[in-house]
Amino acid sequence: MPFRTSYHVNRMKSFQQHPQDGRGVSRALLTSGRHKQEKGFSLIELLIVIAIILIILVIAIPQYNKAKMNAQEMAAIAEVGTINKMEIQYYSQFGNYATSLAQLGPPAQGGTEGPNAAGLIGGNLATGSSGGYNFTLTQTPTGYALVAVPKSFNSTGRRTFYSDQTDVVHQNWGQDPATASSPEMK
Repeated sequence: MPFRTSYHVNRMKSFQQHPQDGRGVSRALLTSGRHKQEKGFSLIELLIVIAIILIILVIAIPQYNKAKMNAQEMAAIAEVGTINKMEIQYYSQFGNYATSLAQLGPPAQGGTEGPNAAGLIGGNLATGSSGGYNFTLTQTPTGYALVAVPKSFNSTGRRTFYSDQTDVVHQNWGQDPATASSPEMK
């Protein structure tokens, strides 16, 4: 028997018979070809993943926008309630209702609170805009009228709101501003 080194023995161990035709195939050759084929993703696999992501986005984005619009509408309803409460407080302090949001808002920097700037609502709302809605407060013969309309109809809101000194909130499902004859919110 010829002399064999550990190198020869290891080479012979890595040699195996091909199962179909009996040819000898190196184990190293069998495994190296397999690794080259398994690296990365094929173009088809990537396109399928991108298609799935796009389908999810097509479904999710409109739902997200709808939820955001509902949240802005709920925030506008809360702001209408806040203004109504602050009008009652303003009336109890000064004997009449405020005729503008600025009268309910904070005084100018360094100024003092009074009938022209009572400091009852935040500066952002006092400018007439909050969230996705614009607010308008006007004087009426019996008190005040408050109207809230979306900044961008069907984007920041689908409803308009109206309220007055009766503290009842009315809504209109359309672009036209709600009025005292619009349906009440339940």
